Order: sequence, then C-alpha cells, then structure tokens
Amino acid sequence: MSTNLSPAFETMFNSEVHHAYQASRTLDGVCRMKNGVVGSTYKWPKLAAGVATERTPQTDVSPLNSVFSQVSVSLTDWSASEYSDVFNNAKVSFEERNELAQVVGSAIGRRYDQTIIDALTNASAGSTVANTVVTSGSASASDLNVGKLIAAKKALDAKNVPQSDRHFICHANNLAGLLGDERAVSSDYAQIKALSGGQISSYLGFTFHVLGTRDEGGVSIDGSSDRTCLAFHKSAVGCAVGINPRTEINYVPEKTSWLVTTMLSMGSVAIDTDGIVDVTCRE
Repeated sequence: MSTNLSPAFETMFNSEVHHAYQASRTLDGVCRMKNGVVGSTYKWPKLAAGVATERTPQTDVSPLNSVFSQVSVSLTDWSASEYSDVFNNAKVSFEERNELAQVVGSAIGRRYDQTIIDALTNASAGSTVANTVVTSGSASASDLNVGKLIAAKKALDAKNVPQSDRHFICHANNLAGLLGDERAVSSDYAQIKALSGGQISSYLGFTFHVLGTRDEGGVSIDGSSDRTCLAFHKSAVGCAVGINPRTEINYVPEKTSWLVTTMLSMGSVAIDTDGIVDVTCRE
C-alpha cells in the first residue's frame, strides 16, 4: 500500500468529519461566536448600561459615560485521533473512512458542547432556581417542572434579559421529569404535542437542548442526585474559535497504520452572568 494518500481522499474525509462534527454537536447557535481568533486568548467587550437624563433647554447634554470592560477567554487545544491499520484493510475503504469520520467528528462535537457547558457552569450565575420551588402545593425537592421554568423565566425577565434567543440545557432525565408535569404536556396548557413526540423543543420562550450522559461531563450532577440545568441568553456566553475542526491523515511506519487526527482550538466564557440562571433539579 502506498504511503501517499491522494488529496481527493483527504478533502473527502475532512468533509465527512465536518458533517459528523455538525451532527454530533448539540449546542449549535446558543452563544456569541468569534471565529478565526489569532493567539491564545480573546477578549469580549462588555458595555455597561446607561441612564437617560431629562433634557433642559439651553443646557449642555449630559453624556451617559458608559463604561467598557472586557471579559477574557483562553483557547484550549483539542484533538481526536484514531489509527487505520494497513494489514486489516487492503485499502482504506469507504466504509472505514466513514466510521473513522463518525468517531473523531463526534468526539470533537461533544467537546465543543462541553466547553460551552463548562463556561456556564463555572460562572457565578446571576440567579438560581432552587430544588424547593413550590409545585402542586408541595415545596419538596423535585425534578424539572413547569414551576421551575416559570421561576427561571421570571429571573431573566427581572434583569431585563431579551425575550428572544433564550436557551435551556438539561439532561434526558430532567426532560423525563418535565414530561411528567401535566402542565407541560396537556393541550389545556400549551399547544405542543410533547408526549406524541417524546420531546419538547421550546417552552416558555426557551429553546431546549437535551443531552444524555457524556464522558466529557455533560450537565453536572452532584452526589445527592441534584443536577444543575442551565437557562441562559445567547449573549450571556461567548465562544472564541482559533481552529475550526480540521483533519490530518499521516502514515506512521512504526504502526504500519494511517493516523487520522481532527483538531479543534476554542474557548468559551460567561460574558454577562445576569443572563444565566442555574436550575437545580433532584432526579
């Protein structure tokens, strides 16, 4: 087998990895994006709010004197690699190429998601919805329910967070809890068909993103079975990308194998914690 791989193969493989990466990435479009970052850090500008003053005739205007600040994020380098042994394959077949693309692409896609989740989780959220939100007359700890979503919406509304581009990240277990709340699934309360489809795409202005258990960490849970779901606005978190998913294929003589590697360099940070709400759910 030749150790020279055709450029057409590399182009095709990189395209397949990109498609796999996009398919496995759940948190697409949930944050402010900056691509093509040069260097190891990026600084997001943050402008404080201003207050209008009454205009008095024949007097000078009063400037708002809005204060600019910066939120810095460091980019982290990630890679996902796999070998393709030449003795196990007379040639690199389409089937194997597709499988390798799925493996490395999905790994990079999940890592992309996790950087955003970590930024939201590690931030000191502007508001917290506790386990004991009263629902159906009970104040005991509970899983995700409509009462907690209302409380999260209220917290964002109180801080003048825009109504559009609000997102909610939860685990599949929390979605199951929400589907057990009649107010979320009954047509008497909402014009959705959650039970027929087994999912909720949006509710109370939140776009839902449901994740399963992931080796990267996923949505965090503590020892008492309390999982922290995340309600936030798109502008509250920023994602800076230095290297978009890119693939290299190299022959390694010592391994008599092709080494397929996909790379990603990115970082995420909470820009405005007023736009983030932690929602604690007891599973």
